[in-house]
Amino acid sequence: MPSASDGESEPTMKTWDITQLELRPHSPQILSSTDAARAIVIEIPAGESMTDHQVHERAWVTVIAGEVEITADNQQPVSGSTGLLVEFDPRERHAAHARTSARILLLLTPWPGRGHPGALTLQDKAHARQDAAEHQQPAPPGSIDHGQP
Repeated sequence: MPSASDGESEPTMKTWDITQLELRPHSPQILSSTDAARAIVIEIPAGESMTDHQVHERAWVTVIAGEVEITADNQQPVSGSTGLLVEFDPRERHAAHARTSARILLLLTPWPGRGHPGALTLQDKAHARQDAAEHQQPAPPGSIDHGQP
């Protein structure tokens, strides 16, 4: 570990009280983003959903407040409240429905994942957009659409 006397800065611990953050519904807030991971918190109003989608990274979903039902392709839905932790493989399709107003912490790793548009060449991005358009379905009213199929 570098010392302050060798010109390097000391590692700085970062903290958040996720329960006290002022969030707007449907507006994911990035808490931290590094090459190792990205942390995002989302507020989903009661009765609304994050539409079926996939991400390029391994995803961990933690319920901070509220009650949700989480679904994944070909699996039984899982319902839970504060403390529920669900892990998804990269590109595993999933959705979340808020039974009550819910606050969810998402951890994505590594960031960006292999194939993520932020890590693609311009030619690869064009192919990704075409593939996404082919799989995109209109989002039902009252849902959060990530823009990633």
